[in-house]
Amino acid sequence: QVQLVESGGGLVQPGGSLRLSCADSKNIFSDSDMGWYRQVPGKARELVAYIAPRGGTNYGDSVKGRFIISRDNAKNTVDLQMYSLKPEDTAVYYCNAGGSVLFRRSGGYWGQGTQVTVSS
Repeated sequence: QVQLVESGGGLVQPGGSLRLSCADSKNIFSDSDMGWYRQVPGKARELVAYIAPRGGTNYGDSVKGRFIISRDNAKNTVDLQMYSLKPEDTAVYYCNAGGSVLFRRSGGYWGQGTQVTVSS
Protein backbone atom coordinates (compact mmCIF):
# COMPACT_ATOMS: atom_id res chain seq x y z
CA GLN A 1 0.00 0.00 0.00
CA VAL A 2 1.50 3.30 -1.13
CA GLN A 3 1.87 5.77 1.72
CA LEU A 4 4.39 8.22 0.22
CA VAL A 5 3.37 9.77 -3.09
CA GLU A 6 5.72 12.04 -5.02
CA SER A 7 4.70 14.64 -7.55
CA GLY A 8 6.18 17.59 -9.40
CA GLY A 9 8.84 15.96 -11.53
CA GLY A 10 9.34 16.86 -15.16
CA LEU A 11 11.61 18.41 -17.75
CA VAL A 12 13.41 21.66 -16.97
CA GLN A 13 16.22 23.63 -18.62
CA PRO A 14 19.61 24.05 -16.92
CA GLY A 15 19.43 26.93 -14.47
CA GLY A 16 15.73 26.44 -13.98
CA SER A 17 13.69 25.57 -10.93
CA LEU A 18 11.35 22.78 -9.95
CA ARG A 19 9.37 21.91 -6.85
CA LEU A 20 8.73 18.34 -5.74
CA SER A 21 6.15 17.30 -3.20
CA CYS A 22 5.78 14.13 -1.14
CA ALA A 23 2.39 13.41 0.38
CA ASP A 24 2.17 11.34 3.54
CA SER A 25 -1.19 9.97 2.50
CA LYS A 26 -1.84 8.01 5.71
CA ASN A 27 -0.57 10.79 7.98
CA ILE A 28 1.68 8.45 9.93
CA PHE A 29 5.06 10.14 9.64
CA SER A 30 4.44 13.44 11.39
CA ASP A 31 6.90 12.47 14.14
CA SER A 32 9.44 10.92 11.77
CA ASP A 33 12.41 12.27 9.87
CA MET A 34 11.60 12.42 6.16
CA GLY A 35 13.31 13.45 2.99
CA TRP A 36 14.50 12.79 -0.52
CA TYR A 37 16.99 10.50 -2.20
CA ARG A 38 17.76 10.29 -5.90
CA GLN A 39 19.10 7.61 -8.20
CA VAL A 40 20.74 7.54 -11.61
CA PRO A 41 20.77 4.21 -13.50
CA GLY A 42 23.80 2.17 -12.50
CA LYS A 43 24.45 4.12 -9.32
CA ALA A 44 23.36 3.82 -5.70
CA ARG A 45 20.69 6.03 -4.28
CA GLU A 46 22.12 9.32 -3.04
CA LEU A 47 20.97 11.57 -0.22
CA VAL A 48 19.42 14.78 -1.48
CA ALA A 49 17.87 16.27 1.64
CA TYR A 50 16.33 15.16 4.94
CA ILE A 51 14.27 16.99 7.52
CA ALA A 52 13.32 16.30 11.13
CA PRO A 53 9.87 17.04 12.57
CA ARG A 54 11.12 20.18 14.28
CA GLY A 55 12.94 21.41 11.20
CA GLY A 56 16.52 20.24 11.44
CA THR A 57 17.94 19.40 8.01
CA ASN A 58 20.76 17.63 6.25
CA TYR A 59 21.69 17.99 2.58
CA GLY A 60 23.76 16.08 0.12
CA ASP A 61 26.97 17.90 -0.77
CA SER A 62 26.05 18.25 -4.43
CA VAL A 63 22.82 20.16 -3.72
CA LYS A 64 23.80 22.38 -0.80
CA GLY A 65 22.92 25.99 -1.49
CA ARG A 66 20.61 25.09 -4.37
CA PHE A 67 17.87 22.91 -2.86
CA ILE A 68 15.60 23.66 0.10
CA ILE A 69 13.60 21.02 1.94
CA SER A 70 10.55 21.89 4.00
CA ARG A 71 7.53 20.23 5.53
CA ASP A 72 3.98 21.44 5.81
CA ASN A 73 2.30 20.00 8.87
CA ALA A 74 -1.17 21.11 7.82
CA LYS A 75 -0.95 19.34 4.45
CA ASN A 76 1.22 16.42 5.63
CA THR A 77 3.70 17.02 2.85
CA VAL A 78 7.46 17.26 2.49
CA ASP A 79 8.56 19.53 -0.33
CA LEU A 80 11.83 19.97 -2.16
CA GLN A 81 12.40 23.32 -3.86
CA MET A 82 15.18 22.99 -6.42
CA TYR A 83 17.00 26.00 -7.88
CA SER A 84 19.82 26.38 -10.39
CA LEU A 85 19.27 22.91 -11.74
CA LYS A 86 22.11 21.20 -13.57
CA PRO A 87 22.11 18.30 -16.03
CA GLU A 88 23.76 16.17 -13.36
CA ASP A 89 20.64 16.62 -11.21
CA THR A 90 18.80 14.40 -13.68
CA ALA A 91 17.57 11.37 -11.72
CA VAL A 92 14.58 9.64 -10.26
CA TYR A 93 13.78 11.33 -6.97
CA TYR A 94 12.34 9.21 -4.17
CA CYS A 95 10.57 10.31 -1.04
CA ASN A 96 11.70 8.47 2.08
CA ALA A 97 10.55 8.22 5.68
CA GLY A 98 11.88 6.77 8.90
CA GLY A 99 15.54 7.62 8.37
CA SER A 100 17.75 10.00 10.29
CA VAL A 101 18.81 13.58 9.74
CA LEU A 102 21.49 13.22 12.41
CA PHE A 103 23.01 10.00 11.06
CA ARG A 104 22.37 10.69 7.36
CA ARG A 105 20.63 7.39 6.70
CA SER A 106 17.49 6.38 4.89
CA GLY A 107 14.48 4.68 6.42
CA GLY A 108 12.37 1.74 5.36
CA TYR A 109 9.55 3.61 3.65
CA TRP A 110 9.82 4.72 0.02
CA GLY A 111 7.63 6.44 -2.52
CA GLN A 112 7.38 5.31 -6.12
CA GLY A 113 9.71 7.99 -7.45
CA THR A 114 9.34 10.93 -9.79
CA GLN A 115 11.58 11.66 -12.78
CA VAL A 116 13.47 14.94 -12.97
CA THR A 117 15.24 15.67 -16.26
CA VAL A 118 17.45 18.73 -16.69
CA SER A 119 18.24 19.32 -20.35
CA SER A 120 18.39 22.11 -22.91
